[in-house]
Amino acid sequence: MKRGWLLNLCLLLGYAFLYVPVLLLVATSFNPNRLTTVLSGFSLRWYAALWADDKLIEAALLSLRIAALSATGATVLGTLAGYALARFGRFRGRGAFAALLSARLVLPDVLVGLSLLLLFVQMEQAVGWPAGRGALTIMLAHVSVSLSYVAVVIEARLADAGSELEDAAMDLGASPWAAFALVTLPLLGPALLSGWLLAFTLSLDDLVVATFVSGPGASTLPMVVFSALRLGVTPELNALATVILAVVSVALGGAWLLQQKAGRAVVPGRAGA
Repeated sequence: MKRGWLLNLCLLLGYAFLYVPVLLLVATSFNPNRLTTVLSGFSLRWYAALWADDKLIEAALLSLRIAALSATGATVLGTLAGYALARFGRFRGRGAFAALLSARLVLPDVLVGLSLLLLFVQMEQAVGWPAGRGALTIMLAHVSVSLSYVAVVIEARLADAGSELEDAAMDLGASPWAAFALVTLPLLGPALLSGWLLAFTLSLDDLVVATFVSGPGASTLPMVVFSALRLGVTPELNALATVILAVVSVALGGAWLLQQKAGRAVVPGRAGA
């Protein structure tokens, strides 16, 4: 009994450490007082101010566009890389290829951002592309940052699924492309979605790499928020964080409901079989 009481207390303290700061942030976003340390009532004043802040809105839209495009590019390239590692067996350079993909997972963001900046500068001097730094260079940098994560997810999914279904499809007359489109891609569906969401989150949350490769007029939301925080935490930023938290909560809740609905739909089919 004593051990169970201690475990419950540790669990409670752990959850409190994780989520009490989030609850305080939400509470201060509804505080009409500009001083975040003084709670004096309930108001939507800072949400109205956030809606009227064109700089934050523009940065948020830019971050969403960059995140969507970079996540799509990283998913395509990461899927090809993961498929090559999982299905092509031993080929010349496989060890170096896998090592280069894995190295990106542990390299510091400062090193990655600086190296990409030097690459873009040298490319501009050599071929004239990309012309300056901006949203394009941020997107390309985020693709290079995220594709290794996607490759790990895809490789793990393919290794877990095995190749028996693909081999059976080709034994029955399907071409390799048909087997890939009709068998492999459906098997990869959850992994593709997970990889895309992971790449999207990494891009949306990135500050260090984007700071190195961005230029005038291409400030992402983390960059704008970080610049504003140098002057202190403002209620508008609390409101922005609360909106992001609400959107993420709704998305997670919707995904959970869809998963539960899919599970209820599968069980009767299995029972009937």
